[in-house]
Amino acid sequence: MSVHVFGIRHHGPGCARALLKALWELTPDVVVMEGPADAQEIVGFANHEEMKPPVAMLVYPVDEPQRGVYYPMTVFSPEWQAMRWAIQHQVPVRLMDLPQSHQIAIEKEQEAKHKAEEEARADETSIESEVKDEPPTWRTDPLAILAEAAGYKDHELWWEEQVERRVEASELFTAILTAMTAVREEVGEKRERDLLRESFMRKTIRAVQKEGFTKVAVICGAWHAPVLTGEAVAGKTAGTKIKEDNERLTGLPKIKTTATWVPWTNSRLTYRSGYGAGIHSPGWYQLVWESTEDAPTRWIATAARLLREKDLEASSASIIEAKRLSDALAAMRNLRSPGLAELNESILSVFCQGDVSPMRLIHRRLEIGDELGQVPAETPTVPLAQDLAALQKSLRFKPSTESKLLDLDLRKENDLAKSHLLHRLTVLDVPWGDFKSTGGKSSTFHEVWQTEWKPEFAVKIIEASVWGNTVLDAATKKVLSDTSQSQDLTVLTGQLKFAMLAELSSAMEPLLERVQSVAAVSADVRHLMESLLPMAQVARYGDVRGGRASQVEPILIGMFERVLVGLVPACSSLDDDAAERMKASIASVGSALGIINRDDLLDSWTECIRRLMDSKSHALLTGWCCRYLLEQHAIDDEELYRHAKLALSTANPPLECGHWAMGFLHGSGLLVLQHDAIWNVFDRWLASLSPVAFVEMLPLLRRAFSSFTGPERRQMGEKVRDLGRATTPRKVLTQDKTINSQRAARVLPILTQLLGTPSQGVES
Repeated sequence: MSVHVFGIRHHGPGCARALLKALWELTPDVVVMEGPADAQEIVGFANHEEMKPPVAMLVYPVDEPQRGVYYPMTVFSPEWQAMRWAIQHQVPVRLMDLPQSHQIAIEKEQEAKHKAEEEARADETSIESEVKDEPPTWRTDPLAILAEAAGYKDHELWWEEQVERRVEASELFTAILTAMTAVREEVGEKRERDLLRESFMRKTIRAVQKEGFTKVAVICGAWHAPVLTGEAVAGKTAGTKIKEDNERLTGLPKIKTTATWVPWTNSRLTYRSGYGAGIHSPGWYQLVWESTEDAPTRWIATAARLLREKDLEASSASIIEAKRLSDALAAMRNLRSPGLAELNESILSVFCQGDVSPMRLIHRRLEIGDELGQVPAETPTVPLAQDLAALQKSLRFKPSTESKLLDLDLRKENDLAKSHLLHRLTVLDVPWGDFKSTGGKSSTFHEVWQTEWKPEFAVKIIEASVWGNTVLDAATKKVLSDTSQSQDLTVLTGQLKFAMLAELSSAMEPLLERVQSVAAVSADVRHLMESLLPMAQVARYGDVRGGRASQVEPILIGMFERVLVGLVPACSSLDDDAAERMKASIASVGSALGIINRDDLLDSWTECIRRLMDSKSHALLTGWCCRYLLEQHAIDDEELYRHAKLALSTANPPLECGHWAMGFLHGSGLLVLQHDAIWNVFDRWLASLSPVAFVEMLPLLRRAFSSFTGPERRQMGEKVRDLGRATTPRKVLTQDKTINSQRAARVLPILTQLLGTPSQGVES
């Protein structure tokens, strides 16, 4: 029996190329790979015709999907190429890493232990200062040690030069094993988690040997290679004894896990997840995998094409010049050929003329890329994910990692269905789309979304599957569950609006009943007011989107009547912060009434605002009420002048006057610009302030004027400049002025020529 160890770097194109060559030469009986043993059942999907990398193995606890662990792979990952080679040649594949069913269980035990220790320390306050946490144990970076020994400061560059971009890689794995053996003899492995993993790996290889396989190919991270050799598996090296491995693995905690494949992205390959491996430039490595010798030339040409697509200059001559410059940089740095650093420096100098802005585009689109993988429909997954995939296919709504602006016309059946899907996923905490706006203030048939699919949504969908097996069913049950015990009226009405937008018809009736029961006993006027706007939106647009608007309006009117009765008492004795919040709530009622568009309700509200303006409420509110009534043409200029004069009287405290002014000025500046009387009152009030009071008023006035647009502020400045300036009467000609007929007659010949009329002479 022989064990052949291939120490690789995860996501390394050079390792993948050398590994394929080694497998062809070895033709092993079995391939044993570093990977979670509890994902063994899904290995066969790697060779499915619909499987398109980048993808990731996802192993997660059945009852806690959020603890799931990803094992990402792409086309140039050595493990991916080894799996496909083995399946295509009918060679068995075994995953040998410690199952996540053990690893996650150990992690949970450690968390519980750490929490108990923290609670104990909190109780022992007398000795708390003497207790210190143990420092974490870090693994030495073997690449850094080897790179420094070779004279490289950048260990990534050293590995890329020596391994990933090497065309002839014979004896590569022997060299890696020798180097890693020397490093491990120097520093060793100290982390208990990795010692457990390596013990399980050796145990798996021993089990494979007992099955009768004679040529065993072991593929693992380069760090683990020295402890997985034939001698180590036989227990003949230090720390690899069979008895020690069995003792270490005895009594490990365990939980139930399941595994599946999920689409992944190049951008997520840059993260250190799963294997603990991440790469900075997956796009560059993809090019190195496809064409090692021509990679520098193709990189520069691709960058030029990308810049030209963005209307930036990138000529053929510039491509040649950039290639020559990159070759020169590589020669100066004693490199065999230009690497990514040399290529990007050349592009920055030649194409971008030193401007780093285009380089951000190259980094995002080329170095990383936005490619999204694909998994076959037969991949084991939860029914909710299957239903979502079917909806995406039927709606021709393919997920994309590119952030796109989606403009939906809800009069079209397909667009309306997309809107329903995005809203339902939002309810399920799967924010595929970020709702931006509607087409207008009261648009019914128009929605704008910013869509971007993220790989972690796969876990969120698994988490949401507890609510139902279809997107519609799950969203309905989650909305009802979230509101079943809620006593917050704003939350309930917000969920009612979501149910209407997502067309959760089964949830509308229970939600309406819940809103009605809570509103009937609610004593918080501000919550009632804040709940009116979503209720008004449901009442106005519910029938258009399949809701139940006829049932909403009676509840809304009942809530509105309670607001009319309780508003003025609720506004008494408010401090500044409470008054600001109350002002926002009152403004939301006005927005709700604008949507409903009922004159009787608007008249009642205007009368209520008038009572609030005349009350002894906070000056911020009375100023806002005066402004609102002016906008509604409920008060004339004379009454406006009277209220402003009283509110800004020198008999009132300066701070109270400032709050009134801030409330009145809030909103559009055009309305204020049209009333000279208001400006005269403000002018006299400001002139009467003492220097100390004026400085005290400045922050309030600054906040009030900050909401105005630039042109409005400019016009206000001109108006202030002209306040009190006397107007100059225009000079006009009168009939009693004497006209010099002789001088006037001299003009007539020229006028007759210009006008083409006969001369009539001039009467004296």
